[in-house]
Amino acid sequence: MPAPSVLIAGRPADTKNYENTLKGLGVSCFVSLDADRADAATHLLLPGGGDITPAFFGQTDHGSLHIDTALDILQLEILARFVAQKKPVLGICKGLQLINVHFGGDVTQHIDTAENHKWVGRDQFHYVFHCDLGRRDFFYQLYGNSSKVNSAHHQAINRTGGGLVPVCRAGDNVIEGLVHHTLPILAAQWHPERLPDGAGESLFSYFLSLP
Repeated sequence: MPAPSVLIAGRPADTKNYENTLKGLGVSCFVSLDADRADAATHLLLPGGGDITPAFFGQTDHGSLHIDTALDILQLEILARFVAQKKPVLGICKGLQLINVHFGGDVTQHIDTAENHKWVGRDQFHYVFHCDLGRRDFFYQLYGNSSKVNSAHHQAINRTGGGLVPVCRAGDNVIEGLVHHTLPILAAQWHPERLPDGAGESLFSYFLSLP
């Protein structure tokens, strides 16, 4: 299997934490929003960011923040290219929600428990709990029944997209992790790239091990 090369689908000004984490693991990566460069990468990382344009999941705007429609279009186009080629994808925070929207799911634009999850000048921390009936998903393999994660979001998945399976939830039932039933796609609502003491590296290593 060739050494992984990761496309980070974002703008360079917003992706330094992801680049630093991957380079710290000795992994080649590059930042681009050009779908034609998808063929040059073995893996796709969809980073965190603002909220998705609600029209992409059939809603009007009633609580979304920091929308960037042009960015959404390019990220969804790149994601579609990777899905079609059945190549590994990791979504983080907004990236998880983009994956859900791609597969026909939607987003709650402002969750009732946002005060426990949103950015408050820093990450908040809470536990998430394994919720899949099986034990073969990335969350159970890496963390077992629960893990403490960092949180910086005010939105969450509502209806889950086709083929996607929730693997962990917060105590308020917010979906915090997803996998695809048949494709090498996984996603986390938290930010492993900035967990303290390198605690997020195991998730990146798992993702990079996917063929």
